[in-house]
Formats: sequence, C-alpha cells, structure tokens
Amino acid sequence: MPAVTVENPLTLPRIPAHTGPQRKVLAVETAPTGFEGEGFPVRKALAAIKPQYLDPFVMMDQMGEVDYAAGEPKGTPWHPHRGFETVTYMIDGVIDHLDSNGGGGTITNGDTQWMTAGAGILHKEAPPEWLVQKGGLFHGIQLWVNLPGAKKMIAPRYQDIGSSSVVLLSSDDGGALVRLIAGDLGGHAGPGSTQTPITLLHASLSPGARLTLPWRKDFNALAYALSGNGSAGTEKTAFGSGQLAVFDGFGNRPGLATSGEAITLTAAPRSALEVIVLGGEPIGEPVAHYGPFVMNTRAELVQAFEDYQAGRLGVIPAEHA
Repeated sequence: MPAVTVENPLTLPRIPAHTGPQRKVLAVETAPTGFEGEGFPVRKALAAIKPQYLDPFVMMDQMGEVDYAAGEPKGTPWHPHRGFETVTYMIDGVIDHLDSNGGGGTITNGDTQWMTAGAGILHKEAPPEWLVQKGGLFHGIQLWVNLPGAKKMIAPRYQDIGSSSVVLLSSDDGGALVRLIAGDLGGHAGPGSTQTPITLLHASLSPGARLTLPWRKDFNALAYALSGNGSAGTEKTAFGSGQLAVFDGFGNRPGLATSGEAITLTAAPRSALEVIVLGGEPIGEPVAHYGPFVMNTRAELVQAFEDYQAGRLGVIPAEHA
C-alpha cells in the first residue's frame, strides 16, 4: 500500500516550505468500525466528530484494507442518492461503478470516481466477477461531500479520475509524497472538479518525515490516518491508524475563525504514515440526513423518498435490472 508511488519523490514539484502560523489540533478521535453494503468492513472516519466541525463533509468510510479469499469480495447493490456528491478513491484493488445516468466504469489502484448525485440517481458499486471468483486485496475510501441548497437539485454527473491524472507532489525536504486529487495546494490544482470548494489528498510520509501543507483560511482541516503512527500539529499530538485529527479554524463561519494558514503531520521515527487530508469551505446550512439522502429539511427528505418510490430518481438500465 498504496499502489501509486514514485521511486524518488525529489524528482517531483515540491510544496513550498511554510514558516507562518500553524493550526492547532483540537481533537483526535478513533473511528468506529462497522459494515456497509453487502457486508464489506469499514472504519467510519468522521463518525465520532460533531457535524459542525465537518461541514461540508457528511461521512467518510475507510473500506478495508482486507485481502479477500475467493468468493468473498462484496460491494453495494443498486441504491439511490440525492443532495450531495460521492467520491470513491481506490487505493488498492478493483471496483466497478454503474449508475442510472449512464456514468460508470472500472477503477483500480489509485483511480477515483466522483459522482454528483444532485437531483437524484441510482447506482451500484461492486467488485468485478473475476475478482469475486479469485479474491484479492481491497482498500479505498468513500467520501460524501454535501451540496449547498442551491445546488442540491442540479443534474447528476460522473467523473472518472484516473491515477495518471492525479497531481504528484513532494514535501519541501522530499520525505513525503502527496497525491492531490482535488483542490489547490501550493499553487498546484488537482484534477477533480468539485461543486463545493474542497481540497482532498493522500499523503505518504516516510519514517520520521514531516509534512507541512499550506491551507486556505476559509477551509476547515481534517486528517485521517489510514495506517502507521505519528503526530498531528506542531504540538505533536499523538495520531495513528484509524484516527482522525481535527484542526482548529472552521472557515468563514462566525466565531470560528482560523488560527493558522498551514497544517503539519509527522511520521513516527520507525513508522511510515499514510494519511487522507481533506478540508473545504463550510456551507453553513441546516443538514437533514437520512440514509442515502442529504437535504436541508425534513420535508425535502420526505420528498426524496417519495420521488425514489415513484421512480423519479432514475431507472436501473435494463441489462442490469
């Protein structure tokens, strides 16, 4: 782990060193474990954090890491969504996506699929049949990004972001590799096109390495450790596998001004550290979330269920029904 890497990070563009004020760590929480879909194991990375610290993110699951035996790989059956975007980043393994809007494809080893559910869509994600028969490694994340009320009913959209299009960067000293999937970082732009302004990246820190990332003042800042051990912040708060670090500063929300323009992560001397780092501009609107729908009000949730039951969120393609 992970699939996308380089032999020498020093050959990559470097993230400029930052000497200004840093954000502090407010809390480190351990992600609870559970199961999703047809029974694949997940760690629910954001579940232990108060929603006001997460805006504009709704949830994030670490799927696996699990090495399936033959016949064991699982996915999710057809199901609806409305009001947000789903982002599936496959670190290792293979998964197929199909949706009622004609989007989809196979993603593997560093690929990302970005689905804007918007007004409504049906989709499924599942391992290909050959992988079910053979078994193999499965590891990735799925992130839900909220949409503001004005965009919740936009037309659905699908983006296929191949691993070759992800922007690869190095820390200023070459000790960390950064894969920028979406947003801007140190003058570099990731390939993901987002409806809600966010930054999403996957960083690999060598043992003992330090990574300092410039961070927008109007974004919140979260870091989730996929594996390994280290610390978060310049105060070096202990932080490791399956834990989420929440940094202070919550964008432009009144009374929650940021205290710094950068965040720092450090790997332990004898441990590599794999981290998902994400942040976005808080939407600051009421959130009504139930099952596969993320809306602003209970009435909108009721309408979403009624529309789904009436077949207004899409139709499963005949060849897959």
